[in-house]
Amino acid sequence: MTASLNEKLRTVKWGKYKLGSLFEIDNTLSFNADVLVPGEKYDYVTRTSLNQGILQSTGFVNKENINPAGTWSLGLLQMDFFYRRKPWYAGQFMRKITPKITIPKGAILFVSTVLNMQKPILLSVLVRNVDSTFKNIEVYLPVSSEGNIDFNFMESFVAELEAERIAELEAERIAEQSAYLTVSGLDNYELSKEEERAITDYSSYVWKSFNLKDLYGKSTRGKRLKSEDRIPGTLPFVTAGEAEEGVSAFIGNDVEVFEKNTTTIDMFGSAKYRNYRYGGDDHVAIVHTENVPMKASIFVTSACHKAAHTGKFDYGHNFYAKDADALDIMLPSKDGKPDYQAMALLISAIQKLVIKDVVRYADRKVAGTKYVIGK
Repeated sequence: MTASLNEKLRTVKWGKYKLGSLFEIDNTLSFNADVLVPGEKYDYVTRTSLNQGILQSTGFVNKENINPAGTWSLGLLQMDFFYRRKPWYAGQFMRKITPKITIPKGAILFVSTVLNMQKPILLSVLVRNVDSTFKNIEVYLPVSSEGNIDFNFMESFVAELEAERIAELEAERIAEQSAYLTVSGLDNYELSKEEERAITDYSSYVWKSFNLKDLYGKSTRGKRLKSEDRIPGTLPFVTAGEAEEGVSAFIGNDVEVFEKNTTTIDMFGSAKYRNYRYGGDDHVAIVHTENVPMKASIFVTSACHKAAHTGKFDYGHNFYAKDADALDIMLPSKDGKPDYQAMALLISAIQKLVIKDVVRYADRKVAGTKYVIGK
């Protein structure tokens, strides 16, 4: 929360109220989920904390069992209060909280927060004592100069809080988009005509089997460097494993340094593209794709992974550099040679599509927040 919002909370005048003077707490008619009719008209609310307590949406079941909108549900397991904006059915061990006073729509979130702050008290008593305990809990609410509950303050506070959150989400969206474009070396995520054609023509590619050694020369095996012998430094040191892309440490040792734009294949046959200079231990084979266009090299890495990571290699049967030299991979071809241009265009298109999906997700997140808060 910003300093201005915290300051508002400190300077507003507060009054003490018993919840029993503000709300009714009632048991609800309940039934098991197996009698529900599928539909979208009503929510079936249970004592779960997930999904605002909603187990599923239902069709019509029984008019007498419907709880009205404008109330709160209280699940007697986690003691979560959820405001119900539409009529709802209740599962077992639920309570209905009905306001005795008129609460403006803009103040609902503030009041919900106050109610949920009482969870520790309600969790500390037996279920049979929840109703009486709830009624006797004293809470503090903002009051106006006339001594009435200050709903105007609540609405103003919530509106400012919501605006702040939307601004944060908008900033996150812009930052995420910029970060992904920067990392990918792109300035936009719109497909060019060539990239669109690369995707359209994918099914008509001519695929050919190529031997790694024939394409890129002999692969190199890294050298063992025990953990206790590693000197802290800045050089990524690649070992076998999926965590951190196989980078187990950053070292300052005098080891062979492999160039960026190369592919590593570990002892399990897992291939990874490296866009940085690094060292490697004896459980890593380095495929020398330095002279292959960067995006095409990423494609080659995927082809290596598909050919090597088949379950054939494990602790008892390691993948070594000699295995890389014998590895055959499938690549798009043109005139009998690898079609690196097609590979690069396809990877570029995929990168843009992924970034576009991320941006759309961020847009949906912002739009969803605006919808929920009614902006």
